[in-house]
Amino acid sequence: MPVVSAEVVVRAPPDTAFAVSQTTGETRLRWDPFIRHQHLMDGAQQPAKGVRTFTRSRHGFAMVSRYVSYAPGSNVGMTMESGPWFFEVFGGGWRFTACDAGTKAVWKYNFSVRPAWLQPVAHPIGSWFLGRDIRRRIDAFAAACSDPVVLAAVATRRGS
Repeated sequence: MPVVSAEVVVRAPPDTAFAVSQTTGETRLRWDPFIRHQHLMDGAQQPAKGVRTFTRSRHGFAMVSRYVSYAPGSNVGMTMESGPWFFEVFGGGWRFTACDAGTKAVWKYNFSVRPAWLQPVAHPIGSWFLGRDIRRRIDAFAAACSDPVVLAAVATRRGS
């Protein structure tokens, strides 16, 4: 199964970097170039392990995913429950670890396409396309980690 990843070091502690990555609403749309719309499902008010989310990408594709891990300040993981017809499997994980300069963020996606006979061609194309998206997205995340508007929204949400 192909895996694409990107990493960046941001000048913020892991709890702040994690909180930026989990912003919602207008704050999320301010920095995340991938998302056109996103909301938690089933009446959930906060992200947590087991919570489902609906996401529509700027490409127009929609996906319902479920958090399979959610450890504030450390990591978050999700898996697709339903999504674009061409994905047989899609999952992602974001990990945040303290380092001398602040936080090292590593984001990974894994995927498989269908139909199976198309995989020899579609997996390299998908790796290129998703690799480009994840690099754009993590670069935007890095900028958000020093954006005063985003940081103020994170501080307000935390109650500090």
